Amino acid sequence: MFLKELKLTNFKNCESADMLFSEKINCFVGLNGAGKTNILDAIYYLAFCKSYFTTSDKQNILHGEDFFAIHGDFVTDNDESQTISCVQKEATKKSFRCNKKEYERLADHIGKIPLVMISPYDSDLINDGSDLRRKFIDGVISQFDSVYLGDLLQYNKVLAQRNTQLKQFWENRFFDASLLALWDEQLIRYAGPIYEKRKAFIHDFMPIFQQYYDIVSGTSEKVDIVYDSALHEKPMELLLRESLEKDRYSSYTNVGIHKDDLLFLIDNHPVKKFGSQGQQKSFMVAVKLAQFDFSYHKVGFKPILLLDDIFDKLDENRVAQLVKLVGNDYFGQVFITDTQRQRIQYLLDNIEVNHKIFEVAQGKVASDE
Repeated sequence: MFLKELKLTNFKNCESADMLFSEKINCFVGLNGAGKTNILDAIYYLAFCKSYFTTSDKQNILHGEDFFAIHGDFVTDNDESQTISCVQKEATKKSFRCNKKEYERLADHIGKIPLVMISPYDSDLINDGSDLRRKFIDGVISQFDSVYLGDLLQYNKVLAQRNTQLKQFWENRFFDASLLALWDEQLIRYAGPIYEKRKAFIHDFMPIFQQYYDIVSGTSEKVDIVYDSALHEKPMELLLRESLEKDRYSSYTNVGIHKDDLLFLIDNHPVKKFGSQGQQKSFMVAVKLAQFDFSYHKVGFKPILLLDDIFDKLDENRVAQLVKLVGNDYFGQVFITDTQRQRIQYLLDNIEVNHKIFEVAQGKVASDE
């Protein structure tokens, strides 16, 4: 699958743009703040129905305007065409369509456009809280497993309801174990399958990740991603029972798969504390490349790969190696941003791969053709 054409209207700093892409590598070059990353974010929108960077859709409307629109024409491996459209108006909810047909649930679109993004913000996965790492593992699995996504949405919905119930008990100085048991039953129902699929994912993902870390880092250091979950030791039912008193007094559900984490290790030590800046960057790039590889084998066709500001992550030798890697036939369509046209042009000329370069300045986009 590849993105043939992208049209933007009033998206972030871009008033209007219409781009035709190469099936292989596409580069956006320009100064910092020109709008290169915004184009990648628009492509990300078409895959995940949301921005990679902001939680509010309306914040992505060009200042002074009352809507934004993103339209992408995709070509599948069977040469079928799909037009994906996202429109956000100030006064209404977001509209998301495939071939002009509105989705009833945005979750129904997830997985149709497999995509992996590598960004400087990926370092947050190492340095920030466990919620980001859970979102990562959930995002990868959800792209190829709609049942998992459905279970996860239901679990989070029930969790919110259980927490509301606990808060009401506290406020009213009243407690009814039978009412809470109704929510517990549903949490138990969804937690088990989610836990098992997360565990299986990490087991299958690790050998791929180690392979890409060796390629990106040029070393043979042992890296690991450990799935940390209380469900390793006890079933959800027992965890809830043991945590009941704590839950009552905190008005919050303290145990469950919503507390899971991923431990990032290098030579059996936490990457966050003991990894150098270079090791941390190599670690995250390898995670994302392994995500590409894993998703490719699961869905049966190549995800689109977005590489945002890769020179921020790696030295020039590593970047040259990475560009050469993604330029081979194993990878599909790739989008890259860089501040220096001459630098990226040199790398692309050396591997003689089909490509297009777009100049971006103050939200305006121009190609060589």
